[in-house]
Amino acid sequence: MIGLDSNTLLRFILKDDPLHTPRARAVLHALTPQDPGWIGIGTLFEIVWVLTQGKKLPREAISHVLTELLLLDTLIFEQDEVLESALLRFRTTNADLSDCLIAASAKAAGCRITYTFDRIAARDAGMELAP
Repeated sequence: MIGLDSNTLLRFILKDDPLHTPRARAVLHALTPQDPGWIGIGTLFEIVWVLTQGKKLPREAISHVLTELLLLDTLIFEQDEVLESALLRFRTTNADLSDCLIAASAKAAGCRITYTFDRIAARDAGMELAP
């Protein structure tokens, strides 16, 4: 298994760097189901931040990109079931993906409530407003 960082994945996704994009493509195309790439939750947070804040991509595009990556049999995601749950909520609400991931991770860990002061996260991500 090979760990993949956000820079490698972003070059693959965005195809925006003439030097690094071909190298990123080669890395990802060399992966196999027997020797897959591994993507951690922290890497996902960085990718989403860059796509949202840096590239100003709409949430539909971000959802599509992450769904396509999830479908690859050559990639393994840390907490893949949590990510799938968070993506579903992200697609169907106005919550940020990071809030959806936080709520889904807490639920998977056995938390009965995740408190927040963010009204949208409370309404859409599955959290509750802190008392």
